[in-house]
Amino acid sequence: MNQTKYVREPVVAGYFYPDNPVELTRLLDELFTKNPHGPGRKPVVNRERIRGVVGYISPHAGYIYSGPVAAHAYLSLAETGLPETIIIIGTNHTGLGSLVSIYPGGKWITPLGELIVDSELGERISKYSELAELDTDAHLDEHSVEVQLPFIQYVYGNRVKILPIVVGLHTVETAQDLARAIKKSIDETNRDVVIIASSDFNHYEPYEVTKRKDLEAIDYIIKFDTEGFYRVIVEKHITICGPGGIMTLIEYTKLIGGEKKKAELLKYANSGDTSNYRNGVVGYASIKFFIEK
Repeated sequence: MNQTKYVREPVVAGYFYPDNPVELTRLLDELFTKNPHGPGRKPVVNRERIRGVVGYISPHAGYIYSGPVAAHAYLSLAETGLPETIIIIGTNHTGLGSLVSIYPGGKWITPLGELIVDSELGERISKYSELAELDTDAHLDEHSVEVQLPFIQYVYGNRVKILPIVVGLHTVETAQDLARAIKKSIDETNRDVVIIASSDFNHYEPYEVTKRKDLEAIDYIIKFDTEGFYRVIVEKHITICGPGGIMTLIEYTKLIGGEKKKAELLKYANSGDTSNYRNGVVGYASIKFFIEK
């Protein structure tokens, strides 16, 4: 397979985030340092690689809405140093492509430059998963992975590889299958990997309703109760758009962390906080998954 032929151009630059690199960098600066819902300081990459952080949940809406919340995840990520590869598990908003779609190789482009895809790791995951396939169609117009990339570049430049995965089948069994395949592939390659599960939380209900629903779902996430999380979002109609990635991160952390697994809510807010329009809001959370020493 000729990996160099795959080049994924940005599709939501100028819409979800600025398409001008100077404006984009300025906005990212402000999300970290000046926005009242951001962390209040710029990320500084630790010179030493501190292992133990498994991954994060990070939102993927327009930066003016969800960017301050995402900044909390990336500030924390920077403090762990530089990993080899960041797996970004997005959600399939378009219906295109395979049920679990791994981008085959090549590079992704944003206004801040290029990021190389870890094709070897992707091929192994597709080999060991019963559902995942190497596929570009699901990524053509999908924003959930793309929106994470300028944050990654703001922190690391082009020094890290990425592996975009888009999930279209959001079940516990799918998450377990993908988590097992990721673990086996990382074990074989000895990759130093962090996972980003790209997801927004409840959509387009009043502020207090969304906050109540989201915090109930987050409680199951923090407890690593994948089945409970899936059940509550179905029964309570909590319209989280990336539950497959979230459940995969939960299951993967359970596989490698055992009794030492931990999860921490870094920041919760919704678009009612960031835009002051509270009649129909979208929820956002940054959640850290790690293994306690």
